[in-house]
Amino acid sequence: MARVEIYTKDYCPYCKRAKHLLETKGVKFEEYDITNDAAGQRDMIQRSERRTVPQIFIDGFHVGGSDDLIEANRSGQLDQLLTGKSAA
Repeated sequence: MARVEIYTKDYCPYCKRAKHLLETKGVKFEEYDITNDAAGQRDMIQRSERRTVPQIFIDGFHVGGSDDLIEANRSGQLDQLLTGKSAA
């Protein structure tokens, strides 16, 4: 299974939605809660070039935020990324 990383903040409903989708698919993920973590926030911005949470990465590929994850799931791209059958 692919390595899934997600940057979150504890009060973010979009983060909860993205994590719920991953959990319903049985995906284990590394969560970086950056609620009070300025260094973590800088790392997320450097990696994603975005300031909003969540930001999701699968095997280093930047999927994007919650809406991007949901669209990837709808299109079938998420399953391809999770199984390593697609680079993007």
